[in-house]
Amino acid sequence: MQELHDAPLAPLTTFRLGGPAHRLITATTDAEVIEAVREADDSGTPLLLIGGGSNLVIGDKGFDGTALRIATKGFSLDGTKLELAAGEVWSDAVARTVEAGLAGIECLAGIPGSVGATPIQNVGAYGQEVSSTITEVIAYDRRTRETVTIPNAECAFSYRHSRFKAEPDRHAVLRVRFELQDADGLSAPIRYAETARALGVEPGDRVPLADARETVLKLRSGKGMVLDPEDHDTWSAGSFFTNPILTDDDFAAFRTRVKERLGEEAEPPAYPAGEGRTKTSAAWLIDKAGFTKGYGTGPARISTKHTLALTNRGGATTEDLLALAREVVAGVREAFGITLVNEPVTVGVRL
Repeated sequence: MQELHDAPLAPLTTFRLGGPAHRLITATTDAEVIEAVREADDSGTPLLLIGGGSNLVIGDKGFDGTALRIATKGFSLDGTKLELAAGEVWSDAVARTVEAGLAGIECLAGIPGSVGATPIQNVGAYGQEVSSTITEVIAYDRRTRETVTIPNAECAFSYRHSRFKAEPDRHAVLRVRFELQDADGLSAPIRYAETARALGVEPGDRVPLADARETVLKLRSGKGMVLDPEDHDTWSAGSFFTNPILTDDDFAAFRTRVKERLGEEAEPPAYPAGEGRTKTSAAWLIDKAGFTKGYGTGPARISTKHTLALTNRGGATTEDLLALAREVVAGVREAFGITLVNEPVTVGVRL
């Protein structure tokens, strides 16, 4: 294991923000991950697990403890069964499954970060979520001090949530197993309307896998959602806020406020989210509350490509970013009575 002290953490995040860690360990095997976790737990040292850093907001003061960077490798494909090490780069793994002619995660192309984070957040985009293909998660259980295999049914997956997110200090994800589909080189049914339009097909149709992946990459790039070190519009955590899910009563009240603010003809986005619940668009809320693309004058601004992405324009601090996020949250709440929830994990700070 590599060990550094007073180590910068900002370069390990897609925001390029945050202060140093008292100690930074890089683990390249499952055994090293477990050893580092046990050592921290035994000594009572605060522990921060870092994968690709694409969903992480670290405070300017850094982390007074041990930061463990999981850099394990492993890609194993047996028929339609896929096992990935937690440290594998997610976007690279998606590309390899497409090359292998297997469907199920092709519309999750271009999402930055590592494999180990995908079940924690139940990563999803363009009509797919990892929960639909994950069969098992292999993790180190810090409570029982043993390696456990957790089947999909026990992961408590929901929209951008899981048991791992609900108990953030319990499990260190080591490996993730997936069941993909051999559809003779075709994608899973295209479920997202924007993707279907871009492909020139109807929702529910299948297309060549490579076409699905390339189309999603183009859509994401157009929104600044594919990481480019040279483009500050991509120095973000992707979508900073989750899409609100409202009860029927709350949605009715929200709809009334929309009409009062925007006129009787205005209708907010509405998507079924289970019985008695409706999901609306955080991007729409932000835009209609007056925070348009490129909003801001300081070093932290809304992306010029997508209102959901808050970006570091270079030279920003975490406090700059949080000040912008708080301004957006307050503005949306005042305009529409909805409180946005941040998607990235915060370390040493709170929104």
